[in-house]
Amino acid sequence: MTIELEEPPLTQDNKQVAKDLFAGTMGGIAQVLVGQPFDCIKVRVQSAPEGTYSGSIDAIKKLLANEGPRGFYKGTLTPLIGVGACVSVQFSVNEFMKRYFDKKLDGKPMSLLDYFYCGAVAGFANGFLASPIEHIRIRLQTQTGNTKSFSGPLDCAKKIYQTDGLKGIYKGLGPTLIRESIGLGIYFATYEALIARDLKQHPKLTRADIPAWKLCLFGGLSGYTLWIGIYPVDVIKSKMQTDSIKDPKYKTSLSVIKDIWRHQGIKGFYKGFAPTILRAAPANGATFAVFELTMRVLG
Repeated sequence: MTIELEEPPLTQDNKQVAKDLFAGTMGGIAQVLVGQPFDCIKVRVQSAPEGTYSGSIDAIKKLLANEGPRGFYKGTLTPLIGVGACVSVQFSVNEFMKRYFDKKLDGKPMSLLDYFYCGAVAGFANGFLASPIEHIRIRLQTQTGNTKSFSGPLDCAKKIYQTDGLKGIYKGLGPTLIRESIGLGIYFATYEALIARDLKQHPKLTRADIPAWKLCLFGGLSGYTLWIGIYPVDVIKSKMQTDSIKDPKYKTSLSVIKDIWRHQGIKGFYKGFAPTILRAAPANGATFAVFELTMRVLG
């Protein structure tokens, strides 16, 4: 299946790359501001010991009772900087790969699989940045009440490094790379397919004419396909990254899988799924809309 998109000629110069990076950063900041409360609940439900929360609503109630509304934005500084950088990498590498395929195909339409490859390469590259950033963010998000092991992101990174070196900082890298590669392949391919479908239904319009609300809708739907496709991998990653630093329970992803299956069965791989799906539409809708609109402003 080929996807015909009416776009301006793609260029590979440094100026274009800088635009991609800046627009991606803006999209990442929008994603964090919109999605952080949902993400905080997701991580707590995923990683808490069995019986801590009866569900997402219970986690919300306990967070509000113990920490107030500000608790939803615990550890926000790390993702605000980090996710901005991550989404910047995701979108800039994806755009770079689209330009690569455009040149390789000599301007012929890219297929859905080509767009998947572009997203998968972007996801793999991003995984090396996302893994330590998410590890630190998760450590901060799961600190409850007055029991605090870390005073902030730098203190967290320092203590992890002192205990387990660079290997500790990059704990969960394997499942992160799998999640990002497959997930972002699905993510960007879905978005481009939706854009192509809309342009086919309105032949007189160009990509720049698509209204912001549609960009949000397409981004939200892409977020759904992303998380439905890779959610169990995210649970495995979160379990590894909330494991004890000094006396870890899990040595590999396989040990996490075995433990979840033994104690919770298949449902254990979908803990925290509700807040993730609720977050998917607004967070990813905002990400794509802000990226596209920023690119239009930059020309």
